[in-house]
Amino acid sequence: MVVRSGQRVFTEVVLEYLRKIHYASDAYAELIHVPAYQHAQVVVDPTRSFGAPIFERSGSRLDDVLQRFWAGESLDELSSEFGVPPRQLEDVLRVASKRAA
Repeated sequence: MVVRSGQRVFTEVVLEYLRKIHYASDAYAELIHVPAYQHAQVVVDPTRSFGAPIFERSGSRLDDVLQRFWAGESLDELSSEFGVPPRQLEDVLRVASKRAA
């Protein structure tokens, strides 16, 4: 831990977040694994879905799945249609609900 001007930097925590960024050969970030989720594999890829967060495996936008859930579709329907395991859907919903509260 380093202390400067009353601020603390936790090197291990920062390094763990930086490991979630994959860089292209031009040294620019090309893919970021979003760390907010325990089970869901969510990435931000500027070449897919205009850089919106997506499920890594299916490529489905989180916002599309969340909007359909809030419109009344069940987790089973969403899992089947978007190709995302229910456990990952529940994880995304849990995080989205915390932000809304």
